[in-house]
Amino acid sequence: MGMRSPAPRRRGRRGAATPPRRALIASRDTLRAWTELGCVLALFWIADRSGAVPDAEKHYDRDLFWAIFGALGAYGWFTTAKECRSNAPLNREQTEEWKGWMQVLFLLYHYFKASEIYNAIRVFIAAYVWMTGFGNFSYYYVRKDFSFHRFAQMMWRLNFFVFFVCLAMRNDYVLYYICPMHTLFTWAVYFALYVGREHNTSTNVVLGKFAVCFAACYVLWEIPGVFTAVFGPFQGLFEYVDPKKPDVDPMHEWFFRSGLDRYVWIHGMACAFFHPRFESAMKKVDEMDQRRRVTAQCAIGAATLGAMYWWYSSVYVLPKLEYNALHPYTSWIPITGFIILRNLTRGLRSWHVSLFCWCGKITLETYISQFHIWLSTSNVPNAQPSALMALVPGHPMLNFALCTALYVGVSKRVFAVTNDLKIACVPDDARQIGLNAAFAAAWGVGAWALGAVLSSAF
Repeated sequence: MGMRSPAPRRRGRRGAATPPRRALIASRDTLRAWTELGCVLALFWIADRSGAVPDAEKHYDRDLFWAIFGALGAYGWFTTAKECRSNAPLNREQTEEWKGWMQVLFLLYHYFKASEIYNAIRVFIAAYVWMTGFGNFSYYYVRKDFSFHRFAQMMWRLNFFVFFVCLAMRNDYVLYYICPMHTLFTWAVYFALYVGREHNTSTNVVLGKFAVCFAACYVLWEIPGVFTAVFGPFQGLFEYVDPKKPDVDPMHEWFFRSGLDRYVWIHGMACAFFHPRFESAMKKVDEMDQRRRVTAQCAIGAATLGAMYWWYSSVYVLPKLEYNALHPYTSWIPITGFIILRNLTRGLRSWHVSLFCWCGKITLETYISQFHIWLSTSNVPNAQPSALMALVPGHPMLNFALCTALYVGVSKRVFAVTNDLKIACVPDDARQIGLNAAFAAAWGVGAWALGAVLSSAF
């Protein structure tokens, strides 16, 4: 009698995954994003802390500076100009474009050390803060969505990447002052509208809130000792000392940076509040017959240009320190003038340069990344980026092209990673956000403890 063959073992369905494998597959995009973030931080450290990449000195060439910006602008206009989805004043494409071309000049200012446009850069930064007031007010006032998860997602957008960069590079938060400054004024807009939100439909109440915000800013920054009393308990978060200026008050940088634009965010909120009336006025001008329309537009344009010329000749041309003293009270003038001129006609409102619009979407990432893979802090924690990263020493234009390609590409990926991880870590569920935060805190404490043990052992 022949031998009986063994009974076949039971097998699961072909291709069926075990629960752990299914969990890994479901988390694949999130794990990939965390891995990519780690690679970016490693790249920052190699480029700006390891000493493996040499530095180069900054050199300002006015002709080259403006030629690069002009060429980029011409390329953008002739190849990427597109019609906006809406011809309303300050539509989304227009504000993204505005952020984009300002960011390009801001970055070139740092790269070439173009100190002669310092005052213009101050106006650009004020415009970013203005947009914080304008954008957040528009959202909370119109949608009335004060939910925790939405606010947490905004905080994630502003602080996620900079948090890990500070840890990896051993830098203080205020070195990247744009992040804490926008965070502060985002909180301010949120609470200004959250408190007494049931009365936000009243014009008098909203105007009263603007007055309270203005008074609070006056007290905080103008009355000696108040700023220190308010932010002193949080000095560990807001202190910053430039290694080249070790004797400066650790809170001076935060006081100076936040104080420069202490009022313009309120102007942004006011512009958002009166935006429907501005839009209605522009629509009435558009509906006039041609002769009256052209006359009205010329009159508005001439008055605006006159005001901007006064500001330019009286304020903008002042030396740096004198200009800084007036900037908090006058930055709204060029911002308002630009808004009026940019939206003066239906044609101007209907088109945008999508290249600058794209640049405007990654301003936060390009701002942070420039410190470490475009410029260089010369292997010194908390140092200002006073040098350039030199992948091709001795060939400045080739080096500029290669470093810029790397830098912009990395910034684009960081933008995507930040959004991918926001979806996973800060969902539209407040309870899940709390659980994720608890897990992150436990993980952070464990990592800190392990680091302390290893550092003491070695």
